[in-house]
Amino acid sequence: MSATALIDSAKLRKSLEANLVKKQLTAIAAAAALALTMTACGSGSDSGSAEGKTNANAVIVGNDSEPQNPLVPANTNETGGGLILDHIFSGLEYYDAKGNPQMEVAESIKSDDNQNWTIKIKGDTKFSDGTPVTSKSFVDAWNQAVKHNMLNASFFESIQGYDEALKAAEDATAADPKNGTGTVDMTGLNVVDDTTFTVALNQPESDFPLRLGYSAFYPMPEAGIGDPEKVKAYGENPITNGPYLVKKDSWKHNEQIELIPNPDYKGDRKPKNGGVTFKFYSTQDAAMSDLQSGSLDVLDAIPDSAFGTYQDELGDRSVNDPSAIFQSFTFPKSDDRFQGEAGALRMQAISMAIDRDEICKTIFQGTRTPAVDFIAPVIPGHNPSVKGNEVLKFNPKKAKELWKQADAIQPWTGDFELAYNSDGGHQAWVDATANSIKNTLGIEAKGAPYPDFKSIRDEVTKHTIKTAFRTGWQADYPSPYNFLGPLYRTGGSANDGEYSNPEFDKLLAQALNTSDQKEAFKIYDQAQEILMKQLPAIPLWYSNVNGGWAEGVQGVQFDWHSKPLYFYITK
Repeated sequence: MSATALIDSAKLRKSLEANLVKKQLTAIAAAAALALTMTACGSGSDSGSAEGKTNANAVIVGNDSEPQNPLVPANTNETGGGLILDHIFSGLEYYDAKGNPQMEVAESIKSDDNQNWTIKIKGDTKFSDGTPVTSKSFVDAWNQAVKHNMLNASFFESIQGYDEALKAAEDATAADPKNGTGTVDMTGLNVVDDTTFTVALNQPESDFPLRLGYSAFYPMPEAGIGDPEKVKAYGENPITNGPYLVKKDSWKHNEQIELIPNPDYKGDRKPKNGGVTFKFYSTQDAAMSDLQSGSLDVLDAIPDSAFGTYQDELGDRSVNDPSAIFQSFTFPKSDDRFQGEAGALRMQAISMAIDRDEICKTIFQGTRTPAVDFIAPVIPGHNPSVKGNEVLKFNPKKAKELWKQADAIQPWTGDFELAYNSDGGHQAWVDATANSIKNTLGIEAKGAPYPDFKSIRDEVTKHTIKTAFRTGWQADYPSPYNFLGPLYRTGGSANDGEYSNPEFDKLLAQALNTSDQKEAFKIYDQAQEILMKQLPAIPLWYSNVNGGWAEGVQGVQFDWHSKPLYFYITK
């Protein structure tokens, strides 16, 4: 693609909404049931027109961040590792540039009632060690995710037997924190034969097929199934089945990782280049400098220092499009100052003390949009008028009143600190946010920098962080549930603040069980009303994808959730 125009987020949301309507099942009727059949189809992506000669063996150099953990799909819930996984694995489905699910390993996904699913896979795919991809590859991987209580285990909570399997895993971990794993499989997963398996859910869920392109649902070879040490070692040199493979021993931690084309890959995402090298940068400014010098081919995160100039500098080699990214910050459960009645008042006060409009205008130069709810605007179900969202508007007078009420219940002590990773270009907005809080509430507020993304995420996921911390969410699949469930449902895979509200959980389950999309959106609105009152995280803004590419690089396209489609890039 030689140029990328600014896309209106409402138009993109309508496109995804139309697709969601097509993919959802109609309501279950007493007289008849409708079977959803998803059959294999071609790629929906457009890699753009190529101009001039390209070298099919050229290696594309892109930016990324050091993965937090070894490359195991069910134990990766951050973008650094996620970007790599999406290029080296093939799941039942993949998402095209517009967010539409397309069949990859799956041949069909069928259900007569939205609860009991039969999945058939193609019988001609294999892992890079030569072993076949079978039904067991998926069932074993999904069961292992729960038995090892991996970071994405909660994505399988809808499957029958999940609670029992997770309880066994938690008991085993309590007895042996280092090596303990569960031994109970989920009863809702059953292998019929090498190319067929069934999934029984606890209740009908109309968007179940929509989730199956997410990395948590990728298959695993036998080499990646076993005790924690075996799985960890596997993740350092993974055996995979995707468009690319990790070049053996190429992962140089905190430096780079090299991917090479998979000669046995048969899907729609066949690479048009000779491989991809992802370089891990300590700062986005360093990545931008490499892009300008030609030693980096594609950059998916322009530093804030270049927001006002990069489009003029790069011209039609730049992009500034809406994407499915939501930014926020979260309070740790361990901070008593933000618990109970006083804590709720304080969180509302802090939210109203932030001048989002000014920060988006001056710091981000129009590349961010102030948040009005918890769901990115390109996603079906986003509602700019959700009840209670006035708490997200800058209101110094109200903020001071709420802070005073909180002080009357529990006097404030100490400083307000907001933790962030220094390698992600966050200092400017964190400082601006802290200053807005400080100037409005009259308290000491400041940023708390960590050297890199992995450092802060380690403390966040272990729940040992002591300060408020930067959080964000890049959609896994285009559904309101994906923005609400993993982040705020009890036990959610990315519930960093350990928030729990039974009524909120109940509404999410009800929405999933509703096959009428408009009715489901109304229920999600009710769930968001609870979040607006309790603010388990402070919504800040929605991100655009701000990227660019070097001269001579062709076929660049950023997908619906802001990442380049490296398969189609040439130079």
